Amino acid sequence: MKKIFLLLAILLSGSIYAQSVKVTGILKDTDNLVIETANVMAVNQATKAMDAYNITSEKGEFSLNLKPNTEYVIKAGYIGYAPFEKKITTTKENMTFDIVLTSANTIETVEIVKEMPVRISGDTIIYNSDSFTNGTEKKLEDVLKKLPGVSVNKDGEIEVEGKKVQKVMVEGKDFFDGDTKIATKNIPADALDKIQVLRNYNEVSNLKGLENNEDNVALNIKLKDGKKNFWFGDMMAGAGVGDTEDRSILNPKLFYYSPKYSVNLIGNLNNIGELPLTMQDYFKFTGGFKNMMKKGGSNFNVTSNDLGIMGMRNNRAKNIDAKFGAANFSYNPSKAWTISGFGIYSYNKTDLQTDNIYNRTDKLPNGTTVSVTENRQDISKQKTNLGLFKISSSYVPSTKMHLDYDALLKTSDQMESQNVFSSLQGNIFTEKNQKPLSISQNLNYYYTLNDKNVFAFELQNLFQQEDPFYNANLQFQPFFLSGYNTTQTRNDVNQNRFVKTNKTDAKFDYYYMITPKSNLNVTIGNTYSYQNFNSNMFQILDNGTRNNLTDSSNTNDVNYAFNDAFVGLHYKILTGKFTFNPGVSLHQFNTNDTQLNSSNKMSFNRVLPDFYALWQIKKSQSLTYNFSLTNNFTDINKLAQGYVFSNYNSLYSGNRFLENSISQVHSLRFFKFSMFNMENVFANLTYTKQTDIITNRALLTGVNQVSSSVNINSNFPNESLSGMFNYGRSFARFFKANGGASLSWNKNNNIRVNPDNSEFIQNTENYIQNYNIGFSTNLKNLPNIDLSYNYSISDSQVQTFYVDNPSITLEYFFLDAFSFTADYDFYHNRNKAKTIDTEYDFLTASLSYQKKDSKLEYKLSATNLLDTKSLNDNSFNALGGSTNFSSYYVQPRYVILSLKYNL
Repeated sequence: MKKIFLLLAILLSGSIYAQSVKVTGILKDTDNLVIETANVMAVNQATKAMDAYNITSEKGEFSLNLKPNTEYVIKAGYIGYAPFEKKITTTKENMTFDIVLTSANTIETVEIVKEMPVRISGDTIIYNSDSFTNGTEKKLEDVLKKLPGVSVNKDGEIEVEGKKVQKVMVEGKDFFDGDTKIATKNIPADALDKIQVLRNYNEVSNLKGLENNEDNVALNIKLKDGKKNFWFGDMMAGAGVGDTEDRSILNPKLFYYSPKYSVNLIGNLNNIGELPLTMQDYFKFTGGFKNMMKKGGSNFNVTSNDLGIMGMRNNRAKNIDAKFGAANFSYNPSKAWTISGFGIYSYNKTDLQTDNIYNRTDKLPNGTTVSVTENRQDISKQKTNLGLFKISSSYVPSTKMHLDYDALLKTSDQMESQNVFSSLQGNIFTEKNQKPLSISQNLNYYYTLNDKNVFAFELQNLFQQEDPFYNANLQFQPFFLSGYNTTQTRNDVNQNRFVKTNKTDAKFDYYYMITPKSNLNVTIGNTYSYQNFNSNMFQILDNGTRNNLTDSSNTNDVNYAFNDAFVGLHYKILTGKFTFNPGVSLHQFNTNDTQLNSSNKMSFNRVLPDFYALWQIKKSQSLTYNFSLTNNFTDINKLAQGYVFSNYNSLYSGNRFLENSISQVHSLRFFKFSMFNMENVFANLTYTKQTDIITNRALLTGVNQVSSSVNINSNFPNESLSGMFNYGRSFARFFKANGGASLSWNKNNNIRVNPDNSEFIQNTENYIQNYNIGFSTNLKNLPNIDLSYNYSISDSQVQTFYVDNPSITLEYFFLDAFSFTADYDFYHNRNKAKTIDTEYDFLTASLSYQKKDSKLEYKLSATNLLDTKSLNDNSFNALGGSTNFSSYYVQPRYVILSLKYNL
């Protein structure tokens, strides 16, 4: 079937191109100078439709594919030149002629440019949304996927020309602080007028040109005129049946935009598997807070003490019940002052079931090998309540001054009950719950004194507290814990943890413009963190009494202070096509941890260089090199020496004498984007070497492990090498093709402990390859397909896994009212030895009906039409070199009938 679809696509594209003639030429001005990025279009005189368009290359070339024996008006325009028009009648032969523009600043030129599907204005690419839609699009995500050089992954992350989009705005206002997933999944497609890609983006105009913004990209959505100063949105409600229970969804959306204020309201209540906000989304949601110390040369990350509550895979589970509500506002009391904020609440009730096959092969010092295999089934029930609330204020009275303040509150209540059935350890029951809270605050002040002097002050504070509780009820207790009663029928062990963090970053930057193309940047900064870690263990005996495990090996009472004071110097210069930005920072580090009635202090200095170079080969073609030397510090979690349960079969103790590791990173990035032939090429290569690494020291007994952290000297570095290449091209507006590959190699060193307490350094390597190819059509009155094929190889010292994943999406808008879509995915997952060889597929489809200009839409949708029971994946763990193959169960087949009313 896959071959048939591919053959049809090739025949369809071939037939369309076989029926066209090519009109080419050079566009120039009256001085015979070619004009780059000018707009050329062909308007069919019979249908009045624009059949083709093009943007001239750096050589002034244009190329149009037109229908034979048809009368056209060729229009051309560029800002500052009078519009050009020429009538032609095509034959069956290709045509060539040049276009000459004369200087003039006319409104007509602007109007011609506005008609173009794509145009360029400085660093901004502007897409006309309606030029790329075929009637099946429902939300922003559907439109973005059809734009040249733009892609959207399943998590709602947007990439433009290979660069990740940092934020999404609507009419210049942040949409839920620019979060791309909330934007792509909720902004209605029929409200879109223009999609602006803002390259080299910096929201602080004072720093424009002073920093390296070449990889910064943002999107701004311009709404249609009928959507401004009016409430718009939709209300959708649906109900249906599944194989085991009734299904329903209620999804209201309401939006209002005006120059003075905006309001966005989104709700979603469903049990059909739609997840507006996942746990992964919650933890990675920054609320717009940036890493202000990225140029500092040191890395101190506050890690999360989450209990490892099992996450969903591909946002699917055995059963999902979700409730979601979100509100976002922006208000301008004056032209200079903007107040904005949002509130998000999410409740998820999830059932998960996973079957696992764990494999590990140990090579002992005497040369013998020992293999460990475990078959395990995990059944989990989860409840999560997540809250995100933010308030922001921005005051920009002039181009000289910019003042920002932000406050973000993140809170949650998470609970998981899990039953585990292990072939090696019997029946296990666990309970996890936690109520973490964090408050982040941000104050920024930027001031431009004059053309030569710019000042910037940035201050961030993080307050975080976590209280994870863990309970494991075991058939067998695999660990020796001091004071533990081993005579009980079951082993009921519990642990409380309390972790509090207060971290402040402050940085002052002074920029001096030596020349219009060079500047000097002096940075003075400081990071201070104070953390407290408390934990205790207790055992519940058969009679219900509590046995407190008070030995110092089972408890923690730790305080940890970290301070990094530094001064940095960077010099940036533009010379010809090259930009160089070398820098160096001098650091004074001080640490102090207090535990076990003693204090451990460290103090030292370090010089850390960095280097940035850009070769702007052409206007839309560049090669970038980055080098950094970074000191990496652990936080309190790896310093607390008392035992902490990572899982029922994993016990961890920290090491207060850990020192920092040093990482050097080299990255090379190539980028090319041509609006002339809608071609984009992206490639990068990154090498990382970590010395004096903080690694694991582990005693593995079967599937159980007792581990700690230690430093290994520079003779045993951790290394990684990764690279990727992606090529994409659009053919007119009708076809889009892409292909790519990514490769990664990782070498990790761990210390393994033998049963006789002797040690050896275990080196593990894994090599991952991913290859993909895709082809899609975007035809107005014909069915459209999106074909893709992904192939991956995961090679470790234990096993090699192969995954084939062809997929096809079909879209068809017909009879001016009906819209049909279907998505089919096929997976073939196997290992090299063929002891694991599974196939499964997944099919969803929908049929909707909405008359033109009608506010009502009727939709019949079905999920998991093939009633697939489970999906598969595999993973590799560098500690011990183990692999895990898992099958996770998904929601059964169900059918939903819904009604949507457009406001």
